[in-house]
Amino acid sequence: MSLRPLQVVVHKNLSITIASMAMVMLLLFSSCSGRKKELGEAITERDSLPVMDTRGVTKLVSDSGVIRYRVNAEEWKVYDRKSPSYWAFEKGVYVEKFDSLFQVEASIEADTAYYYDKQRLWKLISNVHIQNLKGEKFDTELLYWDQNKKKVYSDKEVRIEQPDQIIYAVGFESDEQLSKYVFFKTNGIFYIDEESGEAPADSLQTDSVN
Repeated sequence: MSLRPLQVVVHKNLSITIASMAMVMLLLFSSCSGRKKELGEAITERDSLPVMDTRGVTKLVSDSGVIRYRVNAEEWKVYDRKSPSYWAFEKGVYVEKFDSLFQVEASIEADTAYYYDKQRLWKLISNVHIQNLKGEKFDTELLYWDQNKKKVYSDKEVRIEQPDQIIYAVGFESDEQLSKYVFFKTNGIFYIDEESGEAPADSLQTDSVN
């Protein structure tokens, strides 16, 4: 008869022990989950940060061992942990392209630019100004420069100023020297008055230009 109270006490203590273990495991699981979440957030934050942040940059860039470009920028950030990786020039950029004799054959300027280094692709945004060796000036709001395909192109409105005329078009494609180009759609041509240097009001034409 004296064993029954003892048996009840054993079951009661066992229930308390199991409940305590469950509570400890729950706390440990919550703690591990919290640490994993914090670690994941830390990795995400690290990947979003640039591996290089340089100010006041003037850099010569070579291609196949020959200097081909000069890049001037107020700020240059490199994000090589991003997919795709890229360089960011978010405070303006000025790029000069050299020929084999180190003469400037084209220059490009923009408010913002991104260079996708693996694809060798430039994306230039806002107030994009280009000038070729002949002195022709191109103005647009968006420009792509594909160095692998050696092409410059845009699908936005573009203004081209030549010595004797100004051309307005939508979209164009050109070689890297901007010496051979074609317009997707020509909106108009204004012939420049040689004496005043301005386009007369009646000089508008809408002929296609290639």
